[in-house]
Amino acid sequence: MTRADPPIVFVVDDDAGVRGSIQGLLKSAGLRCEAFARPQEFLRRGRPEGPSCLVLDVRLPGASGLDFQKQLADAGVLIPIIFITGHGDIPMTVKAMKSGAMEFLTKPFRDQDLLDAIHQALDRDRAARQRESKLAELRKRYAALTAREREVMGLVVSGMLNKQIASELGTSEITIKIHRGHAMRKMRAESLAELVRMAADLVPPPGKK
Repeated sequence: MTRADPPIVFVVDDDAGVRGSIQGLLKSAGLRCEAFARPQEFLRRGRPEGPSCLVLDVRLPGASGLDFQKQLADAGVLIPIIFITGHGDIPMTVKAMKSGAMEFLTKPFRDQDLLDAIHQALDRDRAARQRESKLAELRKRYAALTAREREVMGLVVSGMLNKQIASELGTSEITIKIHRGHAMRKMRAESLAELVRMAADLVPPPGKK
């Protein structure tokens, strides 16, 4: 994120009065806001470069806010969502939270409760973007390794010694030391422990791609 990418809050609610009220509140709090009457309008907007979050009404014309939450997740649009509703119930709240919603506020809610939830959501998105940026840089470094350097790196982080790796790959220990040194330098790892952490970050958890 740069200075040109300040946080932005998106609001999707078919009630013009609610949209206007939230926009006024956020403006008074120094936050940028864009409001939409329908989810499709928000989708056409596209994701910004800076941190963002979505204030989403549960009851919308056509598909519900919960359906739209699932649609966003299926499309890989990872944005923190704060649900607002005048007709909340416990099962609905549980479903929203289990699907990753930040907060579920029932109208009428306190302005401060909404602002607190928005700041938490923006902080979460900011942290997620920083993690993704760091991971993208790691992937770029890893892509710069030769096939043999990647092979050696994998065996090194698995705990094997240079001598064992040399035996495994049918080469000399000095050759392994050279490949290992190149991998450490290209990955910008200052220690074996750091290289192990990098390798762990590059491998997605089970069930994720």
